[in-house]
Amino acid sequence: MSTTETAPPGARTEESRGVRIADWADGRLGIYNFRFLIRKVFPDHWSFMFGEIALYSFIMLLLTGIWLTMFFDPSMAETVYDGSYAPLQGIPMSRAYESTVNVSFDVRGGLLIRQLHHWSALVMVAALCVHTLRHFLTGSFRKPREANWLIGFSLLVLVTLEGFVGYSLPDDLLSGTGLRITQGITLAIPVVGTYLAMFLFGGEFPGQDIIPRFYSFHILLLPGTILALVTVHLILVFYHKHTQFRGPGRTENNVVGQPLMPHYTAKAGGFFFLVTGVLALLAGVAQINAVWTYGPYRADQISQGSQPDWYMGFLEGALRAMPAWEFTIWGGYTINMGLLVPAVILPTLMMAVIALWPFLEAWVTGDKREHHLLDRPRDHPTRTAFACAFVALYLVLFFGGANDILAERFHLSLNAITWSIRIGVFLVPALTYVVTKRLCLGLQRRELDKLLHGRESGRIRRLPHGEFVEVHEPLDAWHEYKLLAREDYKPLPAPQREQDGVPNPRFRKEMLRYKLSRWLYGEQIAKPTPAELEQAREHGAHALDGHGSAGGHPEIGAQRTAGERESDQKVL
Repeated sequence: MSTTETAPPGARTEESRGVRIADWADGRLGIYNFRFLIRKVFPDHWSFMFGEIALYSFIMLLLTGIWLTMFFDPSMAETVYDGSYAPLQGIPMSRAYESTVNVSFDVRGGLLIRQLHHWSALVMVAALCVHTLRHFLTGSFRKPREANWLIGFSLLVLVTLEGFVGYSLPDDLLSGTGLRITQGITLAIPVVGTYLAMFLFGGEFPGQDIIPRFYSFHILLLPGTILALVTVHLILVFYHKHTQFRGPGRTENNVVGQPLMPHYTAKAGGFFFLVTGVLALLAGVAQINAVWTYGPYRADQISQGSQPDWYMGFLEGALRAMPAWEFTIWGGYTINMGLLVPAVILPTLMMAVIALWPFLEAWVTGDKREHHLLDRPRDHPTRTAFACAFVALYLVLFFGGANDILAERFHLSLNAITWSIRIGVFLVPALTYVVTKRLCLGLQRRELDKLLHGRESGRIRRLPHGEFVEVHEPLDAWHEYKLLAREDYKPLPAPQREQDGVPNPRFRKEMLRYKLSRWLYGEQIAKPTPAELEQAREHGAHALDGHGSAGGHPEIGAQRTAGERESDQKVL
C-alpha cells in the first residue's frame, strides 16, 4: 500500500531543473529583461512568407558556403587535369576550375552541396524580389520605415552582386564570358572606366588576380555586409512593429496576430524545414551550372547559347537590344553608348527609382503621418500600375537576353526577335501601365457598387408586373468594414500663382507637386459617404414594396429582412 503526500497550500516546493537553468542564465545574461520579445505579435498573412524564404535561403547559403570553402582553391595557377572525369583529362586549366570539378565528382556529396548552394542563391534573389514588390505594392515603405526600405533595397543589390561574384568563381567558359562582358562594361564608363577595369582585374583581362579577389569578396566582404544589414533589418522590424492589412480590430496603434512564443516560433521553424526540404529536392533532382560541360575558360572561345543566372538576364537583354552606337568627342575620346546606356545608365535609373520612391511619394503628398496599416494594390492604382510596368520592362529585357535561344527553339528570325524587344521596351510597359490602372479602378468601382447595392446572390425574382431582376443581398459587417477601411487619397489643391498681387515664389515647385499628386491620386474612386450609405440602405429597404415599384432600382430590393427574402419566388 502506497501513500502520496501532498504539500500544503503555500508551502515551498523544489524548483524544476528548467527554472533553475533559466535563473542561472538570467543572473549572467539578464534574459528576463527580454520578456517583452516573447509576446511580440506577428500578423498572419501568406505574403509575409517571402521575407522568411529569403532569410532561410541565406542560412542555407552560409552553411553550404562554409562547407565549400574547405575544398575550393581560388587560384589562377595553371595545371593539367588528371581527375576522374575522363573528357577533361589532360586539358590545361586553372586550379579554381580543377577544384570545382573535383568537388563535383571526387568529394562525397560535393555535387549535392554545390547545387544546393546555387539553388539557394537563386531562390533567395527571387524571394527578395517578390518581397520588395510586396512592400512596394502595399505601401509599407512609408514613415517610419523609409530607412528599412533602403536597407532592404541594399540587400537586394548586394545579394545580386554576391550571386554574380560566386557564379564567376569556377573559372569555367560560361562564367568567364560573363567576366569578359563585365570588363567591357567597366571600360565603357567615361573617364574612370579604364582605371576601374585595371584595378578590378589587376591588369589586362583576364589577368591572374580576378578569381582570388572575387573569392575574398564572396566569402568575407559581401556576406559580412549582408549579415550585418539583415540583422539591422530585423531589429527595425521589431522596433517599428509589423505592418498588417486593414480589417476589423486592426488600427495604426495595434498588431493583431500570434505571439512570437510559442505560436510564431513553431510555425517559422516548420517553415524553415519546408524551405530547406524544397531546396534539397531541387539540388537532388534538378541539375544546375554543370561546369564540366562548358570546359575551362579561354579568352579566345565562347560557349554557344550562353545564359547568365536569371537575375542578370535583364542586363544581358539590354545589351543585346541596344544598337552598336558610339561617337567620338573632343580629344579623340570614344563614348560607347552601346554599353553605357544599357549596362550603366539604365540599371542606375532603375535602382534609383526603387530606392527613392518612398521619399518621392512623401514629398508629393506631404504626408508626415506614421503608417502601420497596408494598402491593397487596388487601393493605389497609379503605384500598382507603375510597379507592374516596371516588372514588364524587366521581363521584356529578360526574354531579350535569350533571343538566340528563342530563335533556335521556335525557328524564328533573330533580327525579328531583337527588333521586337527594342519596340517592346517602350510599348509593353506603357500598355501594362494603362491596363493595370484600368483594372484597379474597375475593382474600386465594383467595390463601390457592392457597398451601395449589395452583392449578387445568384437568385432571380419576378416582380408583380412581370419583370425579372436579380436579388442583391447586403454585405455582412466584416466585408463592409474591409471595403470601407481603405484610405481615401486625394490630390493636392492647385497652387495660386499670386496672392493679393504678390507673386508666389514657390509656384513652380508647388505646381510640380500638384501635377505629380494628380498623377498619383487624380482618378481615385472616392468611398461612399455615411449619408450615401444610409440612403442606399433606406432605398434598398423600400425599393421593392408590395406593389413592385419599377421606377427605382429593383436590384437593391434584396436588401430586406430575412423573412422577406424567404418569401421571394425563385424561378429559372
